[in-house]
Amino acid sequence: MRVIAGSAGGIRLAVPKHGVRPTMDRVKAAIFSSLGDAIFGARVLDLFAGSGALGIEALSRGASSVVFVEEDRQAAEVIEKNLGKTKLKGRVRQHDVFDFLRHASSAEKFQVIFADPPYEKTKHGESYSEKLLTNETLPRLLTPSGVFILEKRPGETLPERKLWRVARQKTYGATEVLFLSQSDGAPPHSKALRAK
Repeated sequence: MRVIAGSAGGIRLAVPKHGVRPTMDRVKAAIFSSLGDAIFGARVLDLFAGSGALGIEALSRGASSVVFVEEDRQAAEVIEKNLGKTKLKGRVRQHDVFDFLRHASSAEKFQVIFADPPYEKTKHGESYSEKLLTNETLPRLLTPSGVFILEKRPGETLPERKLWRVARQKTYGATEVLFLSQSDGAPPHSKALRAK
């Protein structure tokens, strides 16, 4: 797995040995093609960051800052290692994503939020996608014209989305990518969802 483009383009990234399903390069390329210039100068939040591949790709392509949230200690160390390897700077938070959201200050807003949660269910039997889409803090962390990019299993049924509006939806093999904006906010910036 490598950084596709930008200042760190071509650099291979380390991947944690277990518990992580890295975003395929093809999916990553499609996501960033859709984001286009909207990534330049963006403040980015990378939830369930795993190896940090999405956030690092964003930094490589000109994002101004990335906060990586990853619960697993080994994965958090891999993100730090990958940041060192690519000579990019980001903030790594070793936290459960939902604890992080519970304590997050809505004073810090992000233009792009990535989430690539586990496909299996939580220990309480909910899907991670469902928990994210019904979490009331998450939309408050996004700027009105920002975009929330959620990766999920294709065909997974999701709850009625009161907080989010689907701007784009695309399936790549075993991954479905949703581009979402706040349902009561302004529509996403035109450059943020460039047709692929």
